[in-house]
Amino acid sequence: MSFKYQKYQELKTLVEVLLSDVNKAHIYDPTWKSLLGEISGFFAREITVFTDLESRQQSYQTEISKQIRLLEVDMMFLQSAKQTLTIKSRLESIQQRAETLIRYCQAILEISISVKD
Repeated sequence: MSFKYQKYQELKTLVEVLLSDVNKAHIYDPTWKSLLGEISGFFAREITVFTDLESRQQSYQTEISKQIRLLEVDMMFLQSAKQTLTIKSRLESIQQRAETLIRYCQAILEISISVKD
């Protein structure tokens, strides 16, 4: 696996850690904010620098960027939620978004099998 795809694997692992934590919780955990910052920062530092992507990979990278930003918004909404139903709904949104991010990373990793760097 090339250096580029190792970075996508690392991103996927970070998101899986967040998803695992969220799946175990029933309320907001302040450590998620730092983990999400780590995910966002890692993406910005380590992945957005890849400019030699083929079009499908570029599309996934764009979608990953969008999903990370939306995940940050979901996290802010969860932080401010007070009612149990709202908290539950926000947690589900975060779970779904994290699962989507994992699927996008996995898709890029699968493309890497068929595409030479």
